Amino acid sequence: MAQTDGAGAPRGFDDPSDLDEFLATLEQFERGELAADAWRAYRLLRGTYEQRQPGDLHMVRSKLPQGVVTAAQLEVLGEVAERWSRGFGHVSTRQNLQLHFVGARGAEAALRRLAEVGITSREACGNAVRNVTACPLAGVSPSEVFDPTPYADALTRHFLRHPLSSSLPRKFKVAFEGCAEDHAAAAIHDLGFFARVQGGRRGFLVRVAGGTSTVPISAPVLTPFLPAGELLGLAEAVLRVFHRLGNRQDRAKARMKFLLKTLGWEGFQAEIAAAREEVLAEGVPALPFDPESPPEEGPPAGDRPAPPTVQAVAARVRAQRPRGPGLVPPVAPETVVIPAALAAFRRTNVRPQRQPGYAMVTVTLPLGDVTSAQLGVLAELTRSHADGALRFTRGQDAVLRWVRLEEVADLHARLAAAGLGRDGAGTAADVVSCPGAETCRLAVTHSRGVAQLVAGHLRARPELLALADGLDVNVSGCPNGCSQHHVAGLGLQGSVRKVGDRAVPQYFVLLGGGLSADGARFGRLTAKIPARRVPQALERLLALYAAGRSEGEGAAAFFARLPVEEAKAALRGLDALTAETLVPLDLVDPGAEADASQGAAGAPGP
Repeated sequence: MAQTDGAGAPRGFDDPSDLDEFLATLEQFERGELAADAWRAYRLLRGTYEQRQPGDLHMVRSKLPQGVVTAAQLEVLGEVAERWSRGFGHVSTRQNLQLHFVGARGAEAALRRLAEVGITSREACGNAVRNVTACPLAGVSPSEVFDPTPYADALTRHFLRHPLSSSLPRKFKVAFEGCAEDHAAAAIHDLGFFARVQGGRRGFLVRVAGGTSTVPISAPVLTPFLPAGELLGLAEAVLRVFHRLGNRQDRAKARMKFLLKTLGWEGFQAEIAAAREEVLAEGVPALPFDPESPPEEGPPAGDRPAPPTVQAVAARVRAQRPRGPGLVPPVAPETVVIPAALAAFRRTNVRPQRQPGYAMVTVTLPLGDVTSAQLGVLAELTRSHADGALRFTRGQDAVLRWVRLEEVADLHARLAAAGLGRDGAGTAADVVSCPGAETCRLAVTHSRGVAQLVAGHLRARPELLALADGLDVNVSGCPNGCSQHHVAGLGLQGSVRKVGDRAVPQYFVLLGGGLSADGARFGRLTAKIPARRVPQALERLLALYAAGRSEGEGAAAFFARLPVEEAKAALRGLDALTAETLVPLDLVDPGAEADASQGAAGAPGP
C-alpha cells in the first residue's frame, strides 16, 4: 500500500487542534491553574513522558503506526532530534521513535514541527490505545497470507482520538501479523490479528488479552476466523468491555489480562459477544475499502532520484555530533567497503521479496539509536533506492523495501558511509534494549549499558557469535519488559540485590522464550547474575549448547527444551556474592558511567 499520496505528502495522523490544546494546557500549568498530577496525566496521553532526572526533562514519543515513516518524516524527525533532543533518537519495540531530554516548551515546539509532516504523539503514552504495530515485512514477505497493513491502518485511524481511547483503565496494545511467523509479537498483545484465508475469504485469527511484565500471558484465541469486514466491530466491542469493566483501583492489576482472569474465559467471551451486539445495533464501523480487495503495495512509480555520493554521505554524518547525557551512538563512517563486509551484510541483512527482482534490506541500529544526520541520509536513500519510506521494527532496526537486487551493493556502500553498514541484523549481537535507568523513572538498571556490553563481547568473538546463531537477546531495566525480554531466547531483566550494605546491579537470566504460530513461550528464570558477569553467563550457556545440541538444532530451540536445572548448574557460581568476595567492579552498572561522566551539562536547551 502506498505510503504517500503520489506527490510525496505523508500519510497524516496529525490534527492541528491537538497542538493548540497542548499549548493551552501547558500555559494553564505554568500559571498554576492546573495541578501537577493533572498536567502529568494530560501530557502522557500526548506522548510526553517525564524522565527520572529532576527538572523539566521529558521523553517525547512520536507515534508511527506500523513503523512506517516517509522520507519527509525522517528528515523532520532528524531536525527535531537535533534542535530539541540529543542529536539522536531511539527506536522502540513498538516501532516508535523516542527523543529524550526534551523540555516542556521544547516538546510543544517539537510536536508542532512533527505535525507539519503528519506525525502525531496523540495516545502514544498513558492509559490509551497505543501505537498499532505490524510485521515490518508486510506487503513484501514471501511467507505472508496477505498484507495486513491496510487493515492495521484502518484500525489505527478508527481508534485515534476515539471517545474511549484515552480514558482506559490501562494501556491497550494491538498488533497485526500477515506471515506464518509471529514477527509482530501479536501473541503478547491485548488484541493480536493474524491473517487467514478461509473459503476464499480474508479474515483474521484473533488473540486477546496477552501481556508480559510480572504476569506473562500468551493471548488465547478468541476466534480462529473473523471475517475481515468485521474487524472494526470486534475491536470496538473488546475496547468497550475493557473500558467498562477494567480495574481502575489497582494499577498493578489493570491490564486486560487481569480482567480475563476476573471474569473467566466464558464470562469474558460473553461480555464481548454482548458488546458486539451493541455495536451491531448502533451500526458496525465499516472499513474504508472493500475487505476482499484492499489497496495493494507496489513498486515505486516513476524514476528514482540519484543517490548522494559516498563522500557526501560521510561528510554529512561527520559534521553532526550526537551528545549526552547517557550512552551516545558512535558514528564511524566507512568510505571503502571490503568484499567480505558486503558478503556478511548480504547474508544477514538482505532478504528477497516475494516480488521478483526486489529485496528488503535491514539497517542495523545498535541499541535502536539513530543520529539526526543518519535520519536525513536514510530519507535520501529511501527515495533513491526504495519506495520513499522505511519501517522501524520491533527489533529496533529499520527495513527498506523495494530495493532492486542489482542496487544492494550501492545501497550498502552509502549505508556504510553513514556508519549504518553493520551486518548481523536479527542475530544475538543485534541486542534489543529499553532505555533503562538512563532516562526511565521505573527502571532499576542501565539496560543499554549491558546490551552494549553483550553486543561488543559477541562481535569481538566471531566464533561465539556464530555459535549463538538464531538466538535473540533482549534486555530490560525492570520487570515491565519494554524490550520484550520475556519472549527472547535469552532475556535479561534488571534488578538490584543488597550485599551487606552495598547495592549490586544484577540481571535475572530468562532462558528459552520465543514466539510461534501456537502463541508465546516465556523464558524461565535460571539465575540472578551481577551485571558485569553477564558476558560470562552467555559464554557458559553457549558452551552448554555446543556440548548438548542435536544435529541441526539452533541455540534458541536448544534453550527452549533445556531443563532449567541444567542451565542453573552451568551458571552456578556466577551468582554467588558475599560481602567478603565483593569487588568494586561488581558495584558498577554498565552504562551508568556515561551518565556520571557526562552529567547534566550535556542536556540540550529548552
